Amino acid sequence: MAEAQLLLGKEVASEIRQKLKEDVDAIRAENEGFKPGLAIVQIGDRSDSTVYIKSKVKAAEEIGMFARHVKLTNTSTQADVLKAVDELNKDPLIHGIIVQLPPDSSEPIDPGICTNAVAPEKDVDGLHDVNAGKLSRGELNDCIVPCTPRGCLELIKKSGTEIVGKEAVVLGRSKIVGSPMADLLKWHHATVTTCHSKTKNLPDVVRRGDIVVVGVGRADFVKGDWIKEGAVVVDCGINVIPDETKKSGRRLVGDVHFKEAKQRASWITPVPGGVGPMTVAMLMMNTVDSAKRSLHMQKGGPWDIRYLPLDLKRPVPSDIDISKHQMPKKISTVAKEATILDHEIELYGNKKAKVSLNVLERLKDQCNGKYVVIAGMTPTPFGEGKSTTTIGVAQAMSAHLHRNCFACIRQPSQGPTFGIKGGAAGGGYSQVIPMEEFNLHLTGDIHAITAANNLLAAAIDTRMFHESTQSDQALYDRLVPEKKGKREFSNIMLTRLQKLGIDKTDPSELTDEEKGKFARLDIDPDTITFQRVIDTNDRYLRKITIGQSPTEKSLTRQTQFDITVASEIMAILALTTDLKDMRKRLGNIVVASSKTGEPITADDMGVGGALAVLMKETIKPNLMQTLEGSPVFVHAGPFANIAHGNSSILADRIALKLVGPNGFVFFENLLASFANVILFGCKGLQCKEGVYICKQPNLPISKKLMYELLSYGQNRCVVVPGTLLICLILAQNLDLIRSGIVNLAKQIENARFFGVHAVVAVNRFPTDTDAEIALVIELAKEAGAYDAVECTHWADGGKGAVRLADAVLRAVEEPVEFKFLYDLKLPIEDKMRIIAQKIYGADDIELEPEAQRKIERYKKQGFNDLPICMAKTHLSLSHNPELKGCPKGFVLPIRDVRASVGAGFLYPLVGTMSTMPGLPTRPCFYDIDLDPVTEDVLGLF
Repeated sequence: MAEAQLLLGKEVASEIRQKLKEDVDAIRAENEGFKPGLAIVQIGDRSDSTVYIKSKVKAAEEIGMFARHVKLTNTSTQADVLKAVDELNKDPLIHGIIVQLPPDSSEPIDPGICTNAVAPEKDVDGLHDVNAGKLSRGELNDCIVPCTPRGCLELIKKSGTEIVGKEAVVLGRSKIVGSPMADLLKWHHATVTTCHSKTKNLPDVVRRGDIVVVGVGRADFVKGDWIKEGAVVVDCGINVIPDETKKSGRRLVGDVHFKEAKQRASWITPVPGGVGPMTVAMLMMNTVDSAKRSLHMQKGGPWDIRYLPLDLKRPVPSDIDISKHQMPKKISTVAKEATILDHEIELYGNKKAKVSLNVLERLKDQCNGKYVVIAGMTPTPFGEGKSTTTIGVAQAMSAHLHRNCFACIRQPSQGPTFGIKGGAAGGGYSQVIPMEEFNLHLTGDIHAITAANNLLAAAIDTRMFHESTQSDQALYDRLVPEKKGKREFSNIMLTRLQKLGIDKTDPSELTDEEKGKFARLDIDPDTITFQRVIDTNDRYLRKITIGQSPTEKSLTRQTQFDITVASEIMAILALTTDLKDMRKRLGNIVVASSKTGEPITADDMGVGGALAVLMKETIKPNLMQTLEGSPVFVHAGPFANIAHGNSSILADRIALKLVGPNGFVFFENLLASFANVILFGCKGLQCKEGVYICKQPNLPISKKLMYELLSYGQNRCVVVPGTLLICLILAQNLDLIRSGIVNLAKQIENARFFGVHAVVAVNRFPTDTDAEIALVIELAKEAGAYDAVECTHWADGGKGAVRLADAVLRAVEEPVEFKFLYDLKLPIEDKMRIIAQKIYGADDIELEPEAQRKIERYKKQGFNDLPICMAKTHLSLSHNPELKGCPKGFVLPIRDVRASVGAGFLYPLVGTMSTMPGLPTRPCFYDIDLDPVTEDVLGLF
């Protein structure tokens, strides 16, 4: 038999590297920022490792990759290594990470722990347990194959040998070569035998192999007569043996006796020049593949997502029964399906997680998806519809039309959950699950807001107390205490000094006058607008007296509690864009004015930094899922009556990046009409620094309930919480619908004011008739809706909103000429007048004396250019909740104007507006209980 042909890995590797260079150049031509990044972590100073790393870096640079050599000292601990790897995991510029083995440190380091610290998607060595497990199961398209086995496979293919059905023998079972090589050959349909030191009759076993791969680390171990004639032999060994004929006195040999084996084999790899160059080439290929996957994620390609089937029941069970019947996916799975990386989520159990803002940096070059606002016509007191429609159409777009899709909704307050409205997870077969976790605590954001808010409220009264009982010098000495013979200003104090125009940093240099200006805020108690909060409906906290203990020295004042979601800090959370921005907004909260009319902020109080610390974790959006397994962000929930009432800008921004340019984000607007959210530039708020727009809306969806239309028909029907719907509403009444349609028509008109199209979702209830549905669709289109669609998502889940999703797909292709309602530079009263006349249909506004005084104060304090958020009843377009439909000929009374300077808006109070709801005669809590055996929550809805 002729001698074996040589499988020259150096040549094959050169071809692969050239092809990789061409691929990288081609991708970069279409994606300018594309550059695969490889990081190599070296522990210690082993010379052979350094040489090997230099060859990898050189190969990477020749291909057009970026290579980073992270060198740790030989005294590094395992913790040092894990820290370095963790930083690389989080770096969006790095697509592949390897930990060079063996580690060279005086400290004990476990190589397995280090390699498993690498994020599986960046594990270009293929050594992570996740990748090894997937390879073992044959999931070749969802794992990274170790470099040496992958290179061996390429060489076998290069020989032209058909692998399918062949006998393959692998000598060695190491995690790096032997075991993965056996798995790789097995899933390429070879019949594989793995040999090791305990294998009996080893030569006879090896002789069966049509393909023989050896990696045992023993020089010339496999003899020529072990090899079957015509076999393909791949030698992964590299050993140093003495050789006096060489200048160095040694030479490299493999694990196979080359001279003997090449007399029997058909193909054989030499050592050196065989497998070695292929290992480096495969490392480059794995890194480029990882970078391609990252680019695919950044481009918003179709998600690989498993949707959850619904088991529809009739009659439709209670919301909590439906929720408990569905088995959610692990939230880590939901995150992965939505292309959120492992290090970008923080798990709160198995069903909810927080998502890092680092996603925005990673996807900064990604095009946004389509942004769809779900709004309602003026609601009844029950408030059903918006959340259900948001989730229903999101389930339709994702699970049924297979588009990348996120729903973004706000976190509900505990107040209505235990009051009368119930939870806010949606309803029927269009819900966020688990609904009890959604409605109760979630990840604790509202509790953190309560803590931060009340810290600031406590600081206000405490400061007034101390100022009333101490001289300027005594205040100054306590605010800037002497420590070890020296006084120092804290950073927040330096900020206050700058605001006061005092250009000094040494506390000892201030004059007595400057000390007084610095130490004494001189708060006017009558101007305090910042209240304590609690997340419970409690009418007896609407007006209270504080300071009645003898220790407060008769310094009492009347104040009140608000519900937590009414806190300005909640509004800040919803409007902030990053941690720096949140810190600034928290510090800018104006809590009162001084007796000379100067605004006093949280930073003046010295508490802005502490508020940021309490709010640090809340800034991360909460990830959950729908009944059908599509992702949902639940984040923030400002009180809709006095703030913008929507989930966070950050949740929207992250979702828009994750879904990609062909995906959709459905955002629930808690206010009565789409128009109110547009007043804020889609929650970005028009602001003094310019206009920040989270994403201009592609269109709004206005949902309606039949009994809403009926209740607005000539003001003839009154819907009262806690009572049965009257027969006039439950019976078919087409004339009443015709008269009630004016409210829906006004909402459609309001949407058109902003240059966007409106799609009307006609939510079908069991008592609705075909004639009623048809009439509403007809009248909605006549009123200017782009389309109006019957929806049954409450009863049918996403399937019941497919036609609505189809209408959305058509509507977003239409041009949008988005515009704002008013110029921010206009006087405050003019901006309010524009809103009242255009959006509500009022003839004019009427400013009561208190409102006029506040407007003048805010203008003097420099707040004129803030946008306006009208605080009014949600039960009517007017100030009077009894005026249904589309009232005309009324004047909108403005009784007061308040400033949320940190959040960045003014909110006029229209009519009577409570910020602390009360409990009804029969609250929801009567039905809520806990099963002590199963720990199931009962009675939530």
